[in-house]
Amino acid sequence: MTARRGRRRVLVATIAVIVVALLGVCMWSLQRSLVYLPARGEVAPAGSVLQGAEDVRLRTSDGLGLGAWLVPPRRADRDTAVLVANGNAGNRQTRAPLARALADEGFTVLLFDYRGYGGNPGRPSEEGLAADARAASDLLVARGHPPERTVYFGESLGTGVVTALAAERPPAAVLLRSPFTSLADVGAHHYPFLPVRALLWDRYPVLDTIGRIGRPVSVVLGEDDDIVPPRQSLAVAAAAPRLVERVEVAGAGHNDAALTHGPEVVAATVRLADHAL
Repeated sequence: MTARRGRRRVLVATIAVIVVALLGVCMWSLQRSLVYLPARGEVAPAGSVLQGAEDVRLRTSDGLGLGAWLVPPRRADRDTAVLVANGNAGNRQTRAPLARALADEGFTVLLFDYRGYGGNPGRPSEEGLAADARAASDLLVARGHPPERTVYFGESLGTGVVTALAAERPPAAVLLRSPFTSLADVGAHHYPFLPVRALLWDRYPVLDTIGRIGRPVSVVLGEDDDIVPPRQSLAVAAAAPRLVERVEVAGAGHNDAALTHGPEVVAATVRLADHAL
């Protein structure tokens, strides 16, 4: 009986190792389809969604043309732009309420879709999204909004995009909505049974990068965020050399309207711009 139980334990352990190994292989080969969840269809014309908005085209350093919307201020012009870097799902049309709210506060707003999103060519990757963000910055410069007159607004995955951009091209300020410490940390939180840190191709090391950004930073997080653990957002806020404020939206989940475009998020952006400019 003892020998039989021993063989059974070995068999169970072997099966468990095989299952974990197979899951690891699947994650390794399919990881970008798990990280990036684009809405691939064509996006409506800008003016049909946001009054006065203009369809513009970004040109990346590797030759891709990306769709974007340039939204003018709806009230007194602050002569300040907001470059919005989206999270990992949807497209620019789903960020229209945020753009409308910011335009109402006098900002020029650039909404753009990454490669592979919103009818754009290409496949998303950390390197690719970095190139896309540079192209967005280039468009704003061409329209009279240099980085020093621009607030970088990153949401979730976009916090990794804008922190990298800010390290290269310092802006007026950076607003991070639901930032994670790194993509590997988020993955390890959701898949604790897999060697996520060893498998990931894309890293987005927000916590490491934020320490090199000498511009004003504000962090907004949801108290009930079940996608990005609030403790990770708090760690990013604590590491920012020039933190202006940390805003915790009570009862808000990751994709709740209160966190995506609610008044606390918009007010935090206004206060940050007022502080920086």
